Amino acid sequence: MPTHSPCPVAIALGANLGDPSLTLARAVSRLEAEGVTEGRASDLFLTQPVGCLPGTPPFLNGVLVGRWQGSALALLQLCQCVETEFGRPRVHSQQEARALDLDLILFGDEILNHPQLVVPHPRLAERLFVLAPLAQLAPEWLVPGSGATVEQLLARELRQQGPAWGARFSGPPGGRD
Repeated sequence: MPTHSPCPVAIALGANLGDPSLTLARAVSRLEAEGVTEGRASDLFLTQPVGCLPGTPPFLNGVLVGRWQGSALALLQLCQCVETEFGRPRVHSQQEARALDLDLILFGDEILNHPQLVVPHPRLAERLFVLAPLAQLAPEWLVPGSGATVEQLLARELRQQGPAWGARFSGPPGGRD
């Protein structure tokens, strides 16, 4: 059976219930324990909810970049299992607060359009709370189908939305040893 080299991956991290900083640090550890190798976590950013119900608390957002040996669908399943372990129901509204939100945003240079998974994430280019932490770790990553790097997408979105979209939060997971 041929062996394939691990694929670079980027996973968006978010939480706004309980202790989000601790939850995100533990989720990163769990993903690494289950096969995300060479993991590097961004700083966390405190951001206002996007597309959520009024009164939803702010989110802590970050990104984990690493490598994955399996398929994109297998990584999606792992992310969903970790979300469930941290209390997120499998059936949920995108407008609700959440203990943990993990989104597979990039899977190498692949473009996937599967009923369960679209990669790159369809709203990646308009989400500063994903682009900013991703740019810390992988500014030159060419986002498949966009013709632009992460850094270029971030600059474009900052021009449109302005720099006051969120605040850097000091704490795990990017600050871990």
